[in-house]
Amino acid sequence: MRASFQRILENRWLSLVITAAWLTFSWSILAPTLHAESQQPMGQGPLPMVVLGLIMVATYVAIAFELLHKSLAAMAGACLAVIAAVVFGLYSEHGYEQVHETIGHDLGVLGVLLGTSILVEIAGHSGLFHFVSVKIVKKTKGESQRLFAWMAVLTVVFCTFLTIAPGTLIMVTLALAVTRELKLDPKPYIIMIALVANSGALMTFASGICTMMIGSKAGLHYLDFFRVTTPIAIVTAFVAYTVVRLKYRATLVDTQGPQEREALVAGFDEWALVHDRRVFWRSAIILLLTTIGFATAQTMGVGLDLIAMLGGVAALLFSGFDTEKAIKKVKWPLIVFFIGLFVIIGAVQESGLLVKLAGGIEFLSGGNGTATLLIMAVFVLVLSGIVDNIPVAATLIPITMAMGENGADITPLWWTLVICSNLGGNSTPVGSVSSVIALHALEQDRNIKVSWSEFLKIGGLTLFCQGVVALTYLYLFLRLDLFPRG
Repeated sequence: MRASFQRILENRWLSLVITAAWLTFSWSILAPTLHAESQQPMGQGPLPMVVLGLIMVATYVAIAFELLHKSLAAMAGACLAVIAAVVFGLYSEHGYEQVHETIGHDLGVLGVLLGTSILVEIAGHSGLFHFVSVKIVKKTKGESQRLFAWMAVLTVVFCTFLTIAPGTLIMVTLALAVTRELKLDPKPYIIMIALVANSGALMTFASGICTMMIGSKAGLHYLDFFRVTTPIAIVTAFVAYTVVRLKYRATLVDTQGPQEREALVAGFDEWALVHDRRVFWRSAIILLLTTIGFATAQTMGVGLDLIAMLGGVAALLFSGFDTEKAIKKVKWPLIVFFIGLFVIIGAVQESGLLVKLAGGIEFLSGGNGTATLLIMAVFVLVLSGIVDNIPVAATLIPITMAMGENGADITPLWWTLVICSNLGGNSTPVGSVSSVIALHALEQDRNIKVSWSEFLKIGGLTLFCQGVVALTYLYLFLRLDLFPRG
């Protein structure tokens, strides 16, 4: 524990400052309304808001500073939140069953994670992703600049169709293997993949965790993402690629001659991990059909979770892959994290705190739609890198819904939340799942550790440039009334 606090003091002072600023900002919003309600009964006044709010903040601090594993922090916070909600009588209408209803509201997200985890595991075992990756690498002939560019493209593609976590893991594994063979510095490639992956998560409804969470709650249409988020996903991915390439231009150089590089790359066997070509092609077809299913699910009147589960079941049935082994590969820690997070947010919502925060944002903006959008965008961009973009998105969802109940036009705010929560994770090593996966793999495989200060310089600059692009993009969409309606 002492080592954990030492790391905070040495490397995370900036996070502490921003967290303190966030708490101050939140208190400035809440203070007037809490004072006005200070005479209300215990279950209806400010005390439940303060207690539940502190539990939520303490959980987020534990996650941000890695004082506890994020799944353990979420579950501990959920237990405390439920106890507090019961003590304050916040579940008076449905009783304790309200906890189960809260989880039930978000089963769609959990179903998508479960189904896609199984499908991606089996498709990966079939050698499909290795095959595609090696084909692309061979096109570069081992030349570092071309390899760097193609890896950025491949990161976006894999995150688009496989979601951000498995897409990042596949690309990081590939980058570490290829750079080892070509004797290249892996750090620029790994950092680039971590940053570009967050743009890839914006490509479609099902490409990112935050994207799915927000899209499901807001009822956003799958095809509308191609109109709103796909363009900015491509632009911001190029921004991240450019920033990292310029920062590490001195190390993105070839260490071998052209003939030696080409000989090494030509020796890569794309079929090396394909043990059964029938399973290979079946996996490719099932993955393609699942992707088409995601695009047409709303037209068919079904949820993405059903499509994901069908893809997972089909992969199990037609691959011959061991069912228990596949299920064990499901990202259970992430699912546990989500369950705890949903329970915390549900309890905080019952206290009325999130409604007050929504009112505070509207008060600061003076009810002006443009100001509200910009305030939310900046708030989410900054906070997502400190806390982790998933909790930030989960917290802002009910706040946005409350603003809609107050009569605000929240369609632009949903798209703002989608874009900014994904990009906001770029600023720190713990801001998004892609950064955590990539940097952990780099340290484990090559014993190369990227410090907070080094990542902040690159990720911070990337986020600043992407933030300018995002704010301009959202402002133009709002002023020109380009956001899809209905």
